[in-house]
Amino acid sequence: LAKIMEDKQKELGIEIFLIADEPYRELAYDGVEVPYLTKYYNNTIVGYSYSKSLSLPGERIGYLVIPDEAADSDDMKSAASVATRILGFVNAPSLQQKVIARCLDAKVNIEAYDKNRKALYEGLTKLGFECIKPEGAFYLFVKSPTEDENIFCDTAKKHNILIVPGSSFGCAGFVRMAYCVSYDTIINSLPHFAEVAKEMGL
Repeated sequence: LAKIMEDKQKELGIEIFLIADEPYRELAYDGVEVPYLTKYYNNTIVGYSYSKSLSLPGERIGYLVIPDEAADSDDMKSAASVATRILGFVNAPSLQQKVIARCLDAKVNIEAYDKNRKALYEGLTKLGFECIKPEGAFYLFVKSPTEDENIFCDTAKKHNILIVPGSSFGCAGFVRMAYCVSYDTIINSLPHFAEVAKEMGL
């Protein structure tokens, strides 16, 4: 990817920036390691949030990395600071900043997520659903049994299951479901998914 972008920069005579949104960096399974893209491509900007890595749902605290090696890095840092003010954002509460500062070395225990991931993936594939096994984060993408994934979402909703159309995430023909819930919720959902599978002819 870095080579492609570097070649395109030369071809077009412009700077091309890669924006890496990395709130799930630490939530990786099966030995997967997420590379630091700034090591491979100078014009990389990284956005990070502690809300996922420290399991702090709803908290909006993180940082933006604009490496010195990036083109016009000083101007970009100034622009990011001004844009934050113009958009009306303020700093995270000072207490939250102090808490995060003391938790920088903390690691989220992903065993619960991994247990849920395995249970949901295995349960759905046994029912005939085609799933992409997640290597990170806490979302499972499932191929819609119908061409229009909204029909799948509506059918699931009738059985008290809320799933989101994949087209909202650039994955038309799939749905996204979160497994950052209790293990019991995952297990209790499977009979409902069985009803959905039956209704959709799987």
